[in-house]
Amino acid sequence: MNIRKIREFIIEKWILFSGLFSIIIVLLIFIFLLKEGLSLFGDIRIRDFLLGRKWYPISDPPQYGILSLIIGSILVTLGAAVISVPIGIGSALYIAEIAAGKRKEILKAGIELLAAIPSVVIGFIGMITLVPLIKTLFSLPTGLTALAGSVTLAFMAMPTIVSIAEDAITAVPRQYREAALAMGATKWQTIWRIVITAARPGIFAAVMLGIGRVIGETMAVMMVTGNAASIPKSILQPVRTLTATIAAEMGETVQGGSHYAALFAIGIILFIITFIINGLADLYLHRAKR
Repeated sequence: MNIRKIREFIIEKWILFSGLFSIIIVLLIFIFLLKEGLSLFGDIRIRDFLLGRKWYPISDPPQYGILSLIIGSILVTLGAAVISVPIGIGSALYIAEIAAGKRKEILKAGIELLAAIPSVVIGFIGMITLVPLIKTLFSLPTGLTALAGSVTLAFMAMPTIVSIAEDAITAVPRQYREAALAMGATKWQTIWRIVITAARPGIFAAVMLGIGRVIGETMAVMMVTGNAASIPKSILQPVRTLTATIAAEMGETVQGGSHYAALFAIGIILFIITFIINGLADLYLHRAKR
């Protein structure tokens, strides 16, 4: 009995240590970003940094306005969400509620394989196939546009959304379905009003994780969006995202310089955006459980 209590005590403390260690790591990352990035705001105002329209870090004098980068990131993310969320949830519903037997297993295995494809490979495929298609379809001077980035990132987000949403839908107790069918509901009414409602927290978590991958993606979006640091007037124009800017320019900066600090300041903005999205998702999930 004493050995069992000791074992439980060790396991509890180990879980507590793991949780605290994760929190400490996140705090250290944020502190490091603040240490490297806040030095920029001794030379430039935060308002000019966030709302400035020109990103010319190597001009004389340099201009560090990231409004075009923020708009580019938002445009690509929203476009990817509009494409991936309905298709992903629909696919999850089909796999969980309609497909059966071997077909279901093949579809689940295929979705998991899609999630394992490296982002640089997806970006390369998008650059070779999707970009020329968009250029021809819309008669554009270049197919490297926000639309290409949205479609590419939607393709990357869908495996995450489908996999997690399918697990959430499958976890809904079978008694809910049987009770609805026994009361005269059709299969579609059962899925729409009972299953989706019961699985809503898990579906929402799947969507947020998919969007989180879209926001943090770098390589694929850098390959297909054109990397133009200008405010786009439509989704058919080239854009540059926050993540692509860091990846493209960090190797060219002088450590300790203003350009170096500006890239870390962009990292701070990304960290805050991610924290806000995860915080809102957590609040929604807790409210849905209550």
